[in-house]
Amino acid sequence: MQYSLKTISTALLSDYRNTFDDAVETCFNDLKESEITTASFNFYSSVAAVFSSKIEGENIALDDFIKHQLHQVSYQPDYTRKIDDLYEAYQFAASNALNFSNLKLAHSLITKHILKTHQQGVLRSGNMFVVAGSGKIEYVAAAPHLVAEYVELLFEDINFLLNTKLTFAEVLFFASMVHLVFVKIHPFNDGNGRTARLLEKWFLAEKLGAKAWFVESERFYHEHYDLYFANIRKLGLEYDQLNYLESQAFTLMLPTSIIRK
Repeated sequence: MQYSLKTISTALLSDYRNTFDDAVETCFNDLKESEITTASFNFYSSVAAVFSSKIEGENIALDDFIKHQLHQVSYQPDYTRKIDDLYEAYQFAASNALNFSNLKLAHSLITKHILKTHQQGVLRSGNMFVVAGSGKIEYVAAAPHLVAEYVELLFEDINFLLNTKLTFAEVLFFASMVHLVFVKIHPFNDGNGRTARLLEKWFLAEKLGAKAWFVESERFYHEHYDLYFANIRKLGLEYDQLNYLESQAFTLMLPTSIIRK
């Protein structure tokens, strides 16, 4: 079946379905909650928060964050607080419905110690350029006057997909594409990458249930950092010229994160 969506390309969906490895679903069904999860501590939210933050340059060890969260080991605030904020956002997402209002609240949590209060959960009003460490522009995001429209259309697609019966393979495909479209719009002043990775997982959980939070996609993206960003860059330099026919490599990363040993 093909779907008529407003922002999410389905051009590669048929090939994705036809080549999808059924072992991915088996591996997903075998996922289990960690034994060290407690009533007040969630191991997989910690994994997600640490590795999504490490992708953005935060220098924190998973073991240290677990000791901080689980055993109340005290570190310098700068070492843990942005990861604490992201952890809180994952916990919020796990107990709230996926919609744009809640995503903005999650973004406010994520950027509590990144952005000024008036920019938390608020769409940007200026131009956005993603710049590499070399100072070279890697990507020019959607024009500011179009951001609100594009995000609204994306969430119309998300709402349609949340209310449509999808196969397991289709859920993973659309979760990846939601991640990709969101990060290409780059709707906020900061925190877009962290929010995009949370959004992907949130969509999975809405469609597949709580077990989706056990998927260590953020760890996998960090372990394959160069490939992750190379696959995002494949689509092109400027928003208006993006080629979603180049998104196949990116969409294959999520199932690989599930099936990997």
